[in-house]
Amino acid sequence: MRPEPLTDMSSPRRVLRDLATATAFLTRIPLALEEPPQLMRTAWCFPVVGAGIGLFAGLVLALAAWLGLPPLACSLCALAAAAAATGALHEDGLADLADGLGCPDPERRLAAMRDSRIGTWGVLALVLMIALKSAAVAAILQGAGALAALLAFVSALAAGRAAMVAAASVLEPACDDGLAHAAGHPEHRTAVFGLACAGGLLVVMLPVPAAAVVLVAALVGAAVVAGVASRTLGGYTGDVLGGMEQVAEILALLALAAWFGADPGMGPT
Repeated sequence: MRPEPLTDMSSPRRVLRDLATATAFLTRIPLALEEPPQLMRTAWCFPVVGAGIGLFAGLVLALAAWLGLPPLACSLCALAAAAAATGALHEDGLADLADGLGCPDPERRLAAMRDSRIGTWGVLALVLMIALKSAAVAAILQGAGALAALLAFVSALAAGRAAMVAAASVLEPACDDGLAHAAGHPEHRTAVFGLACAGGLLVVMLPVPAAAVVLVAALVGAAVVAGVASRTLGGYTGDVLGGMEQVAEILALLALAAWFGADPGMGPT
């Protein structure tokens, strides 16, 4: 199913409806929609919703830091807040994707991904994801302060969702059913507009070179997952989208940790 063309963006009603649809899908905020959602029609604003989730997580991190918790505990509190806000939507996708790719039988990979039970590969992926994210955020918090860590969360979550949409726009759904098929396929211009939104948010929050590094890192992460999914599954599923976002988000946070670690003075003051 192809999404409705990206038109009438000048209409405030259309923009608000797209934001409501994206928010209802990407978070646990219960919003009543006026009509059946066309999810990928709204994908241009996924980075905006991601930034909001990142702001919530960053505020939790800042509160934990103000209470005197150590950096690693602060970062874990923020990660827990982000997962609570989204219902661990993308984390679940990453775990299922890892289980599918770890299946030795290529014909059973999609079935393994649909299985609600989590396997060894899924557990390993989640553990590594949490470890890498928490280490990166803790390093930023310790080296550049709470404001830098908050902005890192906002930036990484916005960039991760923009990269996910961009990577999905060059693939086709792998199945004739499931979330990815029902949501439709993101148009290239939808992906470009989403990247522009993410880029604008990043430039507001970070120095321009750092913003560019974050966006490139996120795109590389999503592209790697997209390439693997194309070769092994024939396209993307809802779980592949979640895996794209998580890998993109991890690389964005690691890039920011390296940036602030190399020059802490470049962080916000």
